[in-house]
Amino acid sequence: MTRKIALTATAFAMLALSACNTVHGAGKDMTSAGKAVSKASGEK
Repeated sequence: MTRKIALTATAFAMLALSACNTVHGAGKDMTSAGKAVSKASGEK
């Protein structure tokens, strides 16, 4: 189960990072992903 989650997360990260054209874009994408995770967990 853990291996499946890790594989899915890795695949998602590769797809997300491949969509970025610049390092700045990657930073924005990572910030957006972090906010989404925080929102989903109930943090503000």
